[in-house]
Amino acid sequence: MTATWRNWARTERSSPAMAVAPRDIDQIVLAVRRAAETGHAVKPIGASHSFSGVGATDGLRLDMSRLRGLVDVDLERGRVTLWAGTHLWELPGILNPLGLALENMGDVDRQTVSGATSTGTHGTGVAIGGLSSRVTGATLVTGRGEVLVVSEDENAELLPAVALGLGALGVLATVTIQCVPRYLLRAVEEPLPFDAVLAEFEARSRAADHFEFFWFPHTEGARTKTNTRLPLTAGTRPLGSASRFLDEELVNNGALGALVGVGRWAPAATPRINRMIESVSSRRDYTDESHRVFITRRRVRFREMEYALPLQAVPGAIRELRAMIERRGFRVSFPIEVRSAAADPLWLSTAHERESGYVAVHRYFRDPDREYFREAEAILAAHEGRPHWGKMHTLGADELRGRYPRFDDFLAVRERLDPDRVFANPYLDRVLGR
Repeated sequence: MTATWRNWARTERSSPAMAVAPRDIDQIVLAVRRAAETGHAVKPIGASHSFSGVGATDGLRLDMSRLRGLVDVDLERGRVTLWAGTHLWELPGILNPLGLALENMGDVDRQTVSGATSTGTHGTGVAIGGLSSRVTGATLVTGRGEVLVVSEDENAELLPAVALGLGALGVLATVTIQCVPRYLLRAVEEPLPFDAVLAEFEARSRAADHFEFFWFPHTEGARTKTNTRLPLTAGTRPLGSASRFLDEELVNNGALGALVGVGRWAPAATPRINRMIESVSSRRDYTDESHRVFITRRRVRFREMEYALPLQAVPGAIRELRAMIERRGFRVSFPIEVRSAAADPLWLSTAHERESGYVAVHRYFRDPDREYFREAEAILAAHEGRPHWGKMHTLGADELRGRYPRFDDFLAVRERLDPDRVFANPYLDRVLGR
């Protein structure tokens, strides 16, 4: 028995029977075949940044940390093929010299390429899809230990399933991603009245390349962030080191960590603490390389549930969340985050065939979260919500089938690529069925 595995948020743990760190595709094949012969399940593990149990296993854990870096590049089409264990934070060092960048990113870059695409990681921008929607090909090892290439030219019918596959279809060895030429982002961050932000959410989302906001419960203001895409020739005007340290390290991490710790032992103080955090929120206007603007360092550990709703449903759902928090007397120290994404064709994408708004609720990882998350989930699910696969939720296969028109098509691909359920675990049993 290997050491107990735990994810970053400390929401999941498992005790794998063994762990292997393959160095090439042949070693993945050997590991999968041996596991299948001995009746063990297989789960690749990257950064362990999913809040759900998608990566948990008591069988064979594949440590993908040795499969990192650039495999191939097609500069004419702007595509890169990466080893699946490559972290998102490593991509600027790979892409910048090639004159390329990701079209969009979330605000965390600790995940691996395979983990981020397999669970539907996204950023914000109502005209831009999530990272999985930019996957143009992959090489994976199936449940029978066979190497399968999926691309626009080979096994193309499988791409809408493999690009966002939950780890249910095989072990991703390489992933090919469509990139764009390097660009800058001008970021304008400013506090605005909460009610005004809600009223203007759809309009602001459509007017900007990237728009998002954070709202601390028990306050009347929201922290907005509007990013505008610019060519490299526009020139950078980055945050100074002092400003970045003050806002991102001292306030977002140091002060927030201290304050949520106080709120844990004195919940009644949480509304005052949130209003204090809101009061120090200031306007910032800066321009920098895209990845430096997208990413924010998150050092305070938290738990998260996120649902994708039809874009127009977001303001009403947020108002219901606010009313529920006050009615139930919850004291919530972490903000609610709101973003958007374009519709895409991937079968299990949370934005499948509809423009989507994302509502994420958080709790400090030491705070009790069950009742708050249960109440929030009931509201978000009632608005035709689809839960983020890498974050906490309670829905099962019967409920999810009605939210995804191609759900059974995905199951048919699973039956084809992993008929013996070598890649199954309790999470996949719940969300996909056995």
